[in-house]
Amino acid sequence: MFAIPGIVALIIFVLARPQEPFPLLQAVPFLHVFTVLAVFGWVIDLRLRRLQPIAAPTLPWVIALFIWIIIGTVFSVLSAAEAYFQAQYPTLEALVSGQVSIDENVPIRVALYKVFHIIWAGPGAKYDPKQDGALASGASPEERLKGLSVLTRQALLLSAVEGFAFSDVGAILGVSKDDAQKLAADAQLEIENELKTDVLVIEDEAIIAMDIKELAEELGHRVTSIARTRDEAVAAARAKKPGLVLADIQLADDSSGIDAVRDILGMFDAPVIFVTAFPERLLTGERPEPAYLMTKPFERLTLKATIGQALFFHRARQAA
Repeated sequence: MFAIPGIVALIIFVLARPQEPFPLLQAVPFLHVFTVLAVFGWVIDLRLRRLQPIAAPTLPWVIALFIWIIIGTVFSVLSAAEAYFQAQYPTLEALVSGQVSIDENVPIRVALYKVFHIIWAGPGAKYDPKQDGALASGASPEERLKGLSVLTRQALLLSAVEGFAFSDVGAILGVSKDDAQKLAADAQLEIENELKTDVLVIEDEAIIAMDIKELAEELGHRVTSIARTRDEAVAAARAKKPGLVLADIQLADDSSGIDAVRDILGMFDAPVIFVTAFPERLLTGERPEPAYLMTKPFERLTLKATIGQALFFHRARQAA
């Protein structure tokens, strides 16, 4: 029977669960592979033996196994959901019954976030653990953020995304203002350490170029080249693939930084930040689109933050 090996492998996989002690196996869709093998073998059995489907000896086993897998999956999902809501219920019940009250000494928005934090920091914490290595390997910003510890991640998001002052962040998380600021700083430092990469600077003004170089190196990046023209920029990118490009528009020989970036992006993908005194030249709707744009003169802190955002949110960024 050609279907038997696939069925046996599927049964072993479902019962023995070899993916649990070996995390690397979790990335392989064995369930789908073995199921396809079983069905494919059953089809071969039908064709070679010229059997009617109802007469195939393996058909009842395949149907029963499919039903068992579907039922088991549904019950697993329902059990996990029930366990989660049962774990959350005491906190929610305490809030509704008045056992836990909203803090009236802080703004209502802060008080609500504080309640949410209390709910999530309890039983819900196990559903949002830190994932080691996610900062470097995550395919999306959401997955990369899971590489941060829970408190540092919350402090960073509350301050940078939700716009809370650190005094409010501290009130929400139940720590002091200084501790909240340190948590956010630790998260930012952890992200910066993970985002270190090679930087290509395309700038024809020497003083500005050196200022950008110094700023990038303060963040831990390596500036591999400073190009003054389009040809120099393309040659530098071809010699050493950058993980980030910082480009001016008007270059030394009247060539265009836009054209230089277009040539570079034609070779490979990399995040680009335009630092220019002529932002209107980028408002054409053509590629490269100015996803990140800094006007001269620029604020150093703003450019640092923009570099971090460009690297963090660029899904195809070069690993350091």
